[in-house]
Amino acid sequence: MTHAVLPRTLWFTRCPVPTATGIAADRRWLTEEFAPDGITVRSLQDAAPGADPAAHFTHALPGLFREGGNVPALWARSRGERTRLIGLTWIEERQTVLVRPGSGIRGVAALRGLRLAVPVHDIAIDFWRAMALRGFQGALAAAGLAPDDATFVDVPAAGHRGQWAAELAALRRGDVDAVYVKGALAVEAARREGAEVAVELDDLADRRFRINNGTPRPITVHQQLLDDHPGLVDRFLAVLLRAADWAAEHPAEVARILGAETGAGADGVAGAYRPGTHLTLHPALSPDRLALLAEQEAGLRAHGFLPEPVDITAWADPEPLRRATALAASRPAHRVPSPRVVRSPTP
Repeated sequence: MTHAVLPRTLWFTRCPVPTATGIAADRRWLTEEFAPDGITVRSLQDAAPGADPAAHFTHALPGLFREGGNVPALWARSRGERTRLIGLTWIEERQTVLVRPGSGIRGVAALRGLRLAVPVHDIAIDFWRAMALRGFQGALAAAGLAPDDATFVDVPAAGHRGQWAAELAALRRGDVDAVYVKGALAVEAARREGAEVAVELDDLADRRFRINNGTPRPITVHQQLLDDHPGLVDRFLAVLLRAADWAAEHPAEVARILGAETGAGADGVAGAYRPGTHLTLHPALSPDRLALLAEQEAGLRAHGFLPEPVDITAWADPEPLRRATALAASRPAHRVPSPRVVRSPTP
């Protein structure tokens, strides 16, 4: 039997949000894991030149692990890229609908008849637009409303710097009545604008109303790496499990890392991520999480973001995570011994 030669480099990429990958990178555990094999582990975000940053969206790099938003991950798979889904997390990131101060707009039912801002970015996969559409769709559905019960207004993002800058400018001008935002930088942007929160999607009882780009968030790997070096994939995931265990015991350190990952200050991080976020970084491929991702796939396809359907069940491969869990359990020095470690709930 011929064994494939070990790659000289493994790549990882993650979105600027809470991820076990970000924790592991901060702790340098990925470097530590693969250095004895002569394998360098590099971040796609930090490695220019040497890697195409577009691979974060296309996943057209066989040695790449990606923990990030599901819109680009589903889009890449839909376009025919040979990726596999090997984990899913569900981490609340404070999704809100903002309105002008003094508008008096409050609650999901108040969205009826409003002009809702939907950004337009000149990028290969406009995940910002997808997030807004899906965010508003979830809020409307929570009130028993359909998308036709509001008016979606395209807001060109060209010429604006910063996340949600175009939409918030449109809100300030009175061109739209409401803007969808999420995460730590959104908290800071809303405070700068003086915008008011009309809807807290995180407070809605049914998780399905919060399905969006990061809920659930996939971990994907290229099929070629999985075929040639399944052991490397298992070990990478085992490091992520170690990072999630460590995070469960170190909330203050997780907050620090989140500040570095998101680029937000302490207030933005505290405002976006509720207490307990540090307990939710463990990946899983539970039926509930897969079903939630399938709902996202259907929603994205309905809005025209996916050129072809993605069969979530066929895309998912649970074996690497099963093997990684066993591998992590066999490494007592890498486990957090305290019984207070809480695994993230499913989904």
